[in-house]
Amino acid sequence: MCAEHAGRADRGPSVVTRRALRTTLSACASFFVCLYALDRPVAATYALFAAVSMAALSHIPGTGRQRAAVMAKATPAAWLLLTIGTYLAIRTWSAVVGMLLIGFFLAFVAAAGPRAAGAAPGLQLLYILPCFPPYAPDTLLERLAGATFGLLLLILAETFLLPEKPGPTYRRTAADTAARCVAELGVAPYTLSAASAETAKEAGGSLRPFRVDEADRPAGPGLRDRALSHAGLAARTLLARLVNLPPAPPPPGPVPMEQEAEVLTAVGRAVTETADLLDGKADTTEAADALRRVREQAAASAAREAPTTAPRGRRRAAVLEVTDAAVALATAAELAVRGRHARVPEDVDSGRFWYAGKRAPRLWWHRLAGHAGPRSVYFQNAVRISLALAAARTVAGVDSLPHGFWAMLAVLSLTRTTAAQTRATVRVAITGTMLGALVTGLLLALIAGHTTVYAIALPFVMLTAFRVGPVRGVGWAQGLFTLTVAFVFAQLAPVTWQLAEVRILDVIIGSLIGVVFGVLAWPRGAQRELHRAVALLLTTEAETVERATAAVVEGGPGHVPDDRPLQHALTMAESAFAQHQSEPRTTTEDPTTDWQAAMMSGHHVLWGSRRLFVRGGPAVGPANGVRLDHRAAGVATRMRKAAEWAGAGAGEAADPRSGPPVPGGPATDGPPGVSSPRFFAALAWLNSLDVDVDRMTGADHLFGPPRPNGSSGPSGPSGPAGSAGQAGPS
Repeated sequence: MCAEHAGRADRGPSVVTRRALRTTLSACASFFVCLYALDRPVAATYALFAAVSMAALSHIPGTGRQRAAVMAKATPAAWLLLTIGTYLAIRTWSAVVGMLLIGFFLAFVAAAGPRAAGAAPGLQLLYILPCFPPYAPDTLLERLAGATFGLLLLILAETFLLPEKPGPTYRRTAADTAARCVAELGVAPYTLSAASAETAKEAGGSLRPFRVDEADRPAGPGLRDRALSHAGLAARTLLARLVNLPPAPPPPGPVPMEQEAEVLTAVGRAVTETADLLDGKADTTEAADALRRVREQAAASAAREAPTTAPRGRRRAAVLEVTDAAVALATAAELAVRGRHARVPEDVDSGRFWYAGKRAPRLWWHRLAGHAGPRSVYFQNAVRISLALAAARTVAGVDSLPHGFWAMLAVLSLTRTTAAQTRATVRVAITGTMLGALVTGLLLALIAGHTTVYAIALPFVMLTAFRVGPVRGVGWAQGLFTLTVAFVFAQLAPVTWQLAEVRILDVIIGSLIGVVFGVLAWPRGAQRELHRAVALLLTTEAETVERATAAVVEGGPGHVPDDRPLQHALTMAESAFAQHQSEPRTTTEDPTTDWQAAMMSGHHVLWGSRRLFVRGGPAVGPANGVRLDHRAAGVATRMRKAAEWAGAGAGEAADPRSGPPVPGGPATDGPPGVSSPRFFAALAWLNSLDVDVDRMTGADHLFGPPRPNGSSGPSGPSGPAGSAGQAGPS
């Protein structure tokens, strides 16, 4: 299910009705208790808006219990924001500076994943509310008490009122997917049948982040989320390895097949154990430890053997890749389940699992620091929204705009990541606000000062607003919210029909500010950045391919490579792709462009190159060295050609390092004879990368130039499959 489909499912009628009931009950109950039972209008205001901000303005994914957990964790942050906003309201300039800094930070924490991104708008509103005059620090305790009461009732309502049944979690999906890997491992011919291969492809595709509910998507910066994301990526890699496993060479082979059968049996046992560990059915890692020992024995045995034939070498290299993927899955699963208490073996790849044992503050800092630059879409969004909010606060303070926080609320709720989307949203929102204001003005004139009528009508009006708005769109939402806030303020102080006029003015001012900054600050949203990020990713991949192949050809001891540039490029591309999924497509972009193919190739290059670097080994010999150089040059050139196309989509010139034409000829294109295991491991890696490039440059995907004549490579599904928001070690 794509992002758009996931979003619609999350806003289905039954789900929206439950949320509207919870929001209405908690907001109205806290408001009425504070206003009529306790005679505390300030507390009543903050109680109602605290509930509305975290329930209606925020879009925290998941079931009611999952949202309640996020709200409970966000409550201390709400107290801090209310306190800061109260004291900075003394002057317009201090409120503007606070809005600029706090607005940026709250928007920037969206880089920490869907839960943080979902809670950020509600927290923004909780800072906006007290940062307007009157400057009343003596009411701070009442403000805090009201907000806490409203949040408490909301948390209780989310937890106990009309609870939803949780769907299949990512943890269970990863476990089920991993369990599929053992079906045919121990049975000759030790490869998947056509039906099983198709099932494996579908199972791997089900782990794409945008086919997983946001609430269960492991996209956070914490250790367990990183490890669970890593486990999903390893499961997809393992499935792809099984699909592409070459058939065993016919007997008599140069090396007995018993050891290979032992390896595959150990893989099956370890995967079954890992599935049970992820699903909470087991707590042991004995099979995973046994698999590590078998893998080392197989690798050592292969290194001692004399050079072997191509069919046997390819098969053995593929089996070792299956083993590596299964070991990575087992290690990531243990980290996901046990966190910092997991036992990480000494021989584990410290680069791939760099986050093991790290504390949460360091991991958060690593995530935020990685996005602290103008090439990150999270940074761009934070700059855009903070500047717009600061401008709205300046206008509200300088012009003494009545109910100025409505203008800032319009900025917060209507500004989108692209200028075109913001303009379209603003047109509909202003139309809805004007119609809502017209109805509001008529009702205020008819009801006049009869407060009881407003109190009786408020729950019904609020329920309608929060039930209809999310389903019918932003115009209905703005119109009905106009009526809702009018009925709220009519109970706090005497109002006239002119309140509707003020509401229109505030929304228009806030909308225009949002449009201006949408045009000035990265108006194309993630579209341009996605082209640029993918171009950089593909160029970095090409460089890594050439560097890793050269290391194999030259031989030498193993070492851990410095692949931080590739990791960073992959992270930037994935975050841009994640935002791009939620933006409307432009007429200049073909809808069949397979951006995810580039992300998949990035993970494949990252993992494969690291594996080749770390193992080391002797030189492969002149003839086979030429063959590897030829294959690497072909793959790297095609990656750079695709990068040129992606860069052109961002308005940039083609990369001057596009490389020479792909060499050819029978001397280098002929089948290899006998060679070392490391040669066949590198060749298998390059062949699978060629498949990745086929996906990007295929005519049905329209990603870059067509495949050049004369290049060779197998066809079929790719190896590892990464995806947006799921960069295991990033």
